[in-house]
Amino acid sequence: MSESPNGRNDPQFREVISMDDYFGQDLARTYGFTRSEAAQQVDQDLLDEQHENLLRDGYVIIENMISHEQLDALRAAATPHLEQVGRNSFEGELTQRIYGLPEKLRAADAFITHPLVLAHLDRLFMPNYLLSQAQIINILSGSPSQPLHLDDGFYPWPRPRPAISAATVFAIDDFTADNGATVAIPGSHRWGQDRDPQPGDECVSAVMPAGSCILFLGNLWHGGGENRTDKPRLALTAQYCEPWARTQENYFLSVERETVASLSEDMQRLLGYSIHPPFMGMVNGMHPKRVLPGQAAD
Repeated sequence: MSESPNGRNDPQFREVISMDDYFGQDLARTYGFTRSEAAQQVDQDLLDEQHENLLRDGYVIIENMISHEQLDALRAAATPHLEQVGRNSFEGELTQRIYGLPEKLRAADAFITHPLVLAHLDRLFMPNYLLSQAQIINILSGSPSQPLHLDDGFYPWPRPRPAISAATVFAIDDFTADNGATVAIPGSHRWGQDRDPQPGDECVSAVMPAGSCILFLGNLWHGGGENRTDKPRLALTAQYCEPWARTQENYFLSVERETVASLSEDMQRLLGYSIHPPFMGMVNGMHPKRVLPGQAAD
């Protein structure tokens, strides 16, 4: 078929009839939306119950999600990187952090892409939501509590509003009331712009065994607890956001393309190798996967 100057004889040409149709489709149409197959296999009754609690309280604690073997693998991979401590009281002057996990620690992938977590995120956000940041957090002995905060408070959208992000904190060590377990204020995700935490507000502590997780909405007031023990408390946290929101970590710079090409479909999508229709995330008008090694460039 010959191609006319306006492209209408091109079989790939698509007539845009309405803007709703235009904004609802991936222009490249080669890759489209992808969802985690494992997340779709999650028990729906269990998911329904947990998700109801998540929306009601702003958080849900899910126990025994990660095996001992996966915990041991993550601890072994993370330990050589545990050098940098916080630069201020928010990061924690007695708290060690590892940033850039998708490039540094393959053992973190099982936590970041856990099917049950992704199943909840599938209900919270639009397709092709993103990984906003992922860290290892090691709260050392004697570390004071972290200031209570909102994970998505930096987005300039007044509260009350829907959550733009959500986060997990996985316990690599047992979380106790004394060793820095995450604390949260139930229901605070519904607070307005004029309300901040006050003395006397109900706080819960995410006391849970190693391998468990607290999943919470980005507009929930929460923070790391004080470590009053003589041992550190190790955790992994991952934050996710709507596909139209800017992420906290720039994974296009921190993760090599060769690394991305070797990752699972879930990790590639979360790192931004996806499209929010019609074209957010494109590279030269095409799907970003095309820049990965081994992918066609046309």
